[in-house]
Amino acid sequence: MITVTDLGLQYGGQPLFSHVDLQFVQGNCYGIIGANGAGKSTFLKILSGELESTSGEVSILPKIRMSVLKQNQNAYDAYTVMDTVIMGNLRLYEIGKEKEALYAKEEMTDEDGMLACQLEEEYAELGGWEAESDASRILQGLGVGTDLHQSEMANLDPRLKVKVLLAQALFGSPDILMMDEPTNNLDIDAVNWLEDFLLDFEGTVIVVSHDRHFLNTVCTHIVDIDYGKIKMYVGNYDFWYESSQLVQQLVKNQNKRNEEKIKELQDFISRFSANKSKSKQATARRKLLDKLTVEEMPASSRRYPWVGFSPDREVGKDILFVTDVSKTIDGVKVLDKVSFIVGHGDKIAFVGDNEKAHTALFKILAGELEPDEGTVKWGQTATFSYFPTDNTGFFEGCEDNLVQWLRQYSPDPQEQYLRGFLGRMLFSGDEVYKAVKVLSGGEKVRCMLSRMMLSGANVLMLDQPTNHLDLESIAALNKGLEAVKCNVLLASHDHQLIETVCNRVFDFTSGGQLIDRKMTYDEYLNSQKDQ
Repeated sequence: MITVTDLGLQYGGQPLFSHVDLQFVQGNCYGIIGANGAGKSTFLKILSGELESTSGEVSILPKIRMSVLKQNQNAYDAYTVMDTVIMGNLRLYEIGKEKEALYAKEEMTDEDGMLACQLEEEYAELGGWEAESDASRILQGLGVGTDLHQSEMANLDPRLKVKVLLAQALFGSPDILMMDEPTNNLDIDAVNWLEDFLLDFEGTVIVVSHDRHFLNTVCTHIVDIDYGKIKMYVGNYDFWYESSQLVQQLVKNQNKRNEEKIKELQDFISRFSANKSKSKQATARRKLLDKLTVEEMPASSRRYPWVGFSPDREVGKDILFVTDVSKTIDGVKVLDKVSFIVGHGDKIAFVGDNEKAHTALFKILAGELEPDEGTVKWGQTATFSYFPTDNTGFFEGCEDNLVQWLRQYSPDPQEQYLRGFLGRMLFSGDEVYKAVKVLSGGEKVRCMLSRMMLSGANVLMLDQPTNHLDLESIAALNKGLEAVKCNVLLASHDHQLIETVCNRVFDFTSGGQLIDRKMTYDEYLNSQKDQ
């Protein structure tokens, strides 16, 4: 459906990417990945026609309808929710309004009657008579109730606006669907519904996302933007990641004979082809992988930070006791009689839409906030390190460079040690002398993780640590939290992170009550479906 030929883009005379040749075909889902700043969103804008390339061309088959997820939440404030969704097929919306204007006339001319007939015919061909029911079905699937469908967009909560704009993009069976971070700000039910929708979608999907579980579920191909090149690979994100790591490992080992490398890669392809067999997309991926040759395997030059936590001492029997903790913030009760005991080996996921409860509890556990009622008691051997969702206070107004900033948290003040540590977190050369106040969001998160790693704590508390991180850093954090032999309390929207790390689930209701489930995240989700 889309052919990209010799595409290139330059910013300020510097190439962002060049000589890109790709083909996107019907029935496949393509996940665009790359480090922060690599040009993922820019490439998507070029494909959609929103941005001009410096060289080359993007050609789309004639009579193809493309739908793009809009990013401006306030662009449709003058319209109702229902009208906003139907505007996903703009021609259909315009015909509907034109018909209404004709039928509102006191007297219709013969020309008006002929035009009305033509409009009615086109309206029916575009599915106009089912438009409101189709839009309603999509809205309800994403968690926007029928009571809001005739509401003005201006009156909606921002998180609901995001869902309406996503419904707009999905509406009307487009041939090509392009989405930039569609799962941002979606609750788990909405994400699951979106995954099912895309698995049944018959057109072409092109999506930018940092959500690995989402990419693994829906994608048949990965489009990797890496050091100025854009290459397409068969498979979902996990296959791309694992195979690229394997290729890199084998390329580094020059002593292995070529035949051994090929045999190992072929075995890997066969193993992965047999997995993930539940969905339509997985079946399509498996057929593609069966035809894959070793030469088509990814050999990425992507760099991954190193994330590893080493507690200074093992935590004792008594770790953390929380009894009847309540907290009201700005007149809203975010925690209501919350009680729990953290046991040895517990890695706990904070889930549910009540993120204010997560953050309030973390701050109370860290001593930054006093509960209105109840008590918090840490065990004598327990030491904690806290990653807040808002790290502004650690960097704002600070004149330190990276070395100076990290020194205050390090047991070893020597610059050589600090530079080595920063190097493993992808700060190399003169970057270590950059002022921390000018760091990007992702760089600040890597600094905060460095601070945690140097703490030697045996209880790690992390409130939305993947915000601002690229996929490489998220994967590194995932590995570090899986491997650590200590307690973890984790609030995150990353399905794969909490499923692979956590063995216990805290679900906070809208009223601030705690539902404690001693199970994995996927087990918890399955239990919710049965209710």
